[in-house]
Order: sequence, then C-alpha cells, then structure tokens
Amino acid sequence: MNTTNDTNKQARASAREHYTTSSVISADGTTIGYRQLGHGPGVVLLHGGFESAQSHMQLAEALADAFTIYLPDRRGRGLSGPFGKDYRIQQEVEDMDALLTKTGAHQVFGISSSAIIWLQAALTLPAIHKAAIYEPPLLLNEPAALLRRYDQEMAQGKVDTALTTAMKVTQMGPPIFNVMPSFLLKLLMRMVMASEGKKVTSDNVSFRELAPTWHYDGQLVVEMSGKLERFRDVRAEVLLLGGSQSPAYLKKGLDALEQVLPHVRRVEFPGVGHGGSGNTDRGGKPELVAQALRRFFAEP
Repeated sequence: MNTTNDTNKQARASAREHYTTSSVISADGTTIGYRQLGHGPGVVLLHGGFESAQSHMQLAEALADAFTIYLPDRRGRGLSGPFGKDYRIQQEVEDMDALLTKTGAHQVFGISSSAIIWLQAALTLPAIHKAAIYEPPLLLNEPAALLRRYDQEMAQGKVDTALTTAMKVTQMGPPIFNVMPSFLLKLLMRMVMASEGKKVTSDNVSFRELAPTWHYDGQLVVEMSGKLERFRDVRAEVLLLGGSQSPAYLKKGLDALEQVLPHVRRVEFPGVGHGGSGNTDRGGKPELVAQALRRFFAEP
C-alpha cells in the first residue's frame, strides 16, 4: 500500500475545494489578484500568454501538499486590474515585487512571457532565490513584425485570424497546429471560442477575453529582444525547463541562457511541448513538471 501517494492525492483533492483569493497593490496602484492553496514554503506560479491563473491550477494542486502556492492573474486578466498606460516589463516586475513582499515567497515559476518577467525580476529583486524558467521566447524571429500584424487583425475585428497568426508564427500551439492550413485553424479557433464561451464560469477567463492580452505579451518579447546577455548578472539559482517537442527557436533560447546564467541547470521533458506545465485539457502534463519543480524547490 502506497500511503505517500494516497496522502498526495488527498491533499490535491482538498486543494481543489479550498483555495482562497486575495490581492496586492502594485507600485502604480494596480490591483493584482491571486489564488492561494497548500502549505509549506511559498512558490509563485505565473502564467504565460493566452492564459490566466487558472491555466496552472493542476500544477498548483500537484505541489500543494509540500508548498504554499500563489497563482496570480497578470494584469488585464481575471482578478487583476488593467494594463494601464505606458505598459512595460517594469510594471510586471513591480507587480511580482508586491506579491513576493506580501507572501514572503522566494521561489518562482514562469512559462513563456512570464519566464521573461521572472528573468528580468531576478536582476533586481533579491527576494527571488530560485527561479524555474520554462521556454522564454527570447529568440523569436522578428517579433515586432508579428505584433504589428496581430494588432492590425485585432483592430479589424478578426479575432480568429489574429489568433491563427500568433499560433502559426510562434508555433506555441499543439504540434498539429503547425501543419494545419490556416482556414482550418481559423475554423477551429471559432469553434473553440464558441464552445468555451458557453462553459466559462466567473472563476475563469475565456479564450476570447484573453485574445487582446496577447498584444502585451508580444510587447514584452519585443522589449526584451536582443537583451539576453544582461542575464549574466542573475544571482538566483535557475532551473531551465523545456519540452522535447517544442519549437527549435525555444530550445535555442534555452541553449543560450544555459551559457549565460551563472547558477543554472536544465531539464527536458520527453514527449512534451511548450504547454507542458498547463492543465491537461490544454495538452499539459502538470504532474511531470511538478516532479521537477518539487526536486528543485525542495533542495537546500
């Protein structure tokens, strides 16, 4: 009889029913809402683009028996306030500074655009002792051109076209998206948005609601393009994470970071893509990612 596994399952079942919500106020007065569950040392799990806090709830549940997990909604989503004027990565860093200060957490995880946020934050926030970084898009080809095209399509009301553009160019959707004709992908996008819109609750953020937020994730990528060398000054311990099925440019970004960061190790998950840390209904394998995070965060 495996009592440890039974205990972990019970803890995760309890976590599904008993998370709490709270908020902090960032430096510019913006409210940043978050969910909290579990017990133990604090860990902040920060979602990426086209996501909200709920996108990593299963990963949080898988860690909640050993850690206190904080799941913030980034600006413009869910429990948090708007992006505000003159949006830059500094606002995101200040948001996380406020959360780390309130919670006393020293360990963080981020994927994609939020991985870039944590790398930047680790340069100036001594509260960050350990950072798990999942495939930051630091080497995306011509991000400014992609952002302009996305913004034009969104301004024309072509939400499905804009989402197709983002998925095709960044290759961050399921592998089949990369070979699917654009007209089929747009049709699939419409179907997903229509279906999800019927099921979304007050506790979730719909895909259609998330679509405009990608402008700001793209803006972060543009802002940080060509600035990889600055991360030589990161003093936190960093765990680089990625999937064997992820796009080549994301793997090259991890290769480059591995050469730049002073305190770094790396894990690649077999058979997993860019969404590996997300919930299973989006193709993630959160239990697998949780194993790596558990080992990293539990080490002295």
